Amino acid sequence: MPAGSFSAKAYSFFDTLLWIACLNLLWIVFTLAGLGVFGVGPATAAAQILVRRRVRGEAAPLIRFFVREYGRNFARGNGLALPVMLAGAALALNWNYFARSGDLLPQLMAAGVFVAAIFLAAVACHLFPMFARYELPLAQYLLMSSRFALRHLAGTAILLFVTAAALFASQALPGLIPFFSVGAWLYVTGWLCDRFFTANDESLAGAFEASAGDAAVQGRRASASGDAAVRPHRTAATVGAPLA
Repeated sequence: MPAGSFSAKAYSFFDTLLWIACLNLLWIVFTLAGLGVFGVGPATAAAQILVRRRVRGEAAPLIRFFVREYGRNFARGNGLALPVMLAGAALALNWNYFARSGDLLPQLMAAGVFVAAIFLAAVACHLFPMFARYELPLAQYLLMSSRFALRHLAGTAILLFVTAAALFASQALPGLIPFFSVGAWLYVTGWLCDRFFTANDESLAGAFEASAGDAAVQGRRASASGDAAVRPHRTAATVGAPLA
């Protein structure tokens, strides 16, 4: 069928829906295989790696690659997910404790816990897409995700809206959960983060090229005047840091 035709677009749409449904099922199965708590991290890592491959147009057998990435990233996936889940559990307990009281101070504390929970959700939205894209020391992913969430507030707001919409849809229609809820959230957040990170990398590359060009001009001027050439400083962009 001709590219760009209605039939081609309809085929691509339904093919993506089927792919998301399969991803959703795999995520559930392998999360349960890891006894829930120890399966969430590696299952999410494997899913986001496959989402990134798909949005880049790289064909990959879904089941075989999911199993491979799940096993390969089992330890690192848990290293990312367990601190987030522990922090989420601590925030939930504190919310339940402070929200019960009608006094002013506990209500202010509950509001602070709520803000912290929103920030944790924003970090979680960026965390595994960043893991799928960048090679960093494990401890750096949480730090970089936090910094990216704070520096790119528009993108963070979009991710939080998508997360809230997925939760609302799942609550309103529980039948979506076994088929689309998690898979759709993983796909949309992975797709959005891939574009956010790409735009950020391009911005960093452009800034570094401009800085290098300015340094080269200054070096030529210094050489012409008999001074020592000015060397460009090594910036974060030159080592591929995923933050502006």
